[in-house]
Amino acid sequence: MGQIADQNPAVKKQIIIEPSRGWISLQLRVLWQYRELLYFLIWRDLKVRYKQTALGIGWIILQPLISMVIFSFLFGGLLEVPSGGVPYPIFVYAGLLPWNYFANSLNRSSTSLVNNQNLITKVYFPRLVVPISGVMSGLVDFSVSFIVLIVLMIIFKFYPTPYIVFLPGFLLLAIITALGFGLWLSALNVRYRDVNYITPFLIQIWMYLTPVIYPVTIIPEKLRFLLALNPMTGVVEGFRWALLGDQLTDVQPPGSIFLLSIAISLFVLVSGTMYFRRTERKFADII
Repeated sequence: MGQIADQNPAVKKQIIIEPSRGWISLQLRVLWQYRELLYFLIWRDLKVRYKQTALGIGWIILQPLISMVIFSFLFGGLLEVPSGGVPYPIFVYAGLLPWNYFANSLNRSSTSLVNNQNLITKVYFPRLVVPISGVMSGLVDFSVSFIVLIVLMIIFKFYPTPYIVFLPGFLLLAIITALGFGLWLSALNVRYRDVNYITPFLIQIWMYLTPVIYPVTIIPEKLRFLLALNPMTGVVEGFRWALLGDQLTDVQPPGSIFLLSIAISLFVLVSGTMYFRRTERKFADII
């Protein structure tokens, strides 16, 4: 009878949606079935971000360039912060490139659920798609900023080294870090709107705890292990090493700091995904 019912065109298929159970019911395979929704959310985010702006996509270029000029004047010029033998604008821009991607992705993903509350309360789909789209849409900005960095390096006559082949690995670590913390903050933001106020302050403090505008070598050696607890330290240092390599005297190849960054980022991603999946059943009721 089961086979006859399957062949009968009058029989309608039923999709039963059940709440997740346990801490390990991640159902990550379902994300692939909703990949078109992910593409749509990424495209929508890009359109809305620069809609009705006079410069449009030009802000992608101006924001890191203005930051680079300010930091170069204050820290490279007035305070004479060492830059490892390369021009300070190149040094700081190579650090701002991964940091800006991380900061903007974290900010978008942390508020993504609240900003899409109308969609969440009306339609079923894996809620993981929403913070993921906030992280992935930043790759467009990263690509444009990366081209600007290459142009700056050519102007200053500093060319990428063969180590640049490792750059995608450091970018992947930045994506994992942003997504891991974004999952935690987005889920917490549904219940506690204080996250909206804490996140910008957290990102601001976090930048000064990351060697973006200064090299790790200016920190006393006995305190450098504290920087290693920050996963973005390995990302920023890895970017500089991949782009400038032996041209930098203050940056070493990835070592213990990078390995610790990987471990911490993976832990935050796994725990954040579990917490997100555990609490998403209540999102529509609370949000």
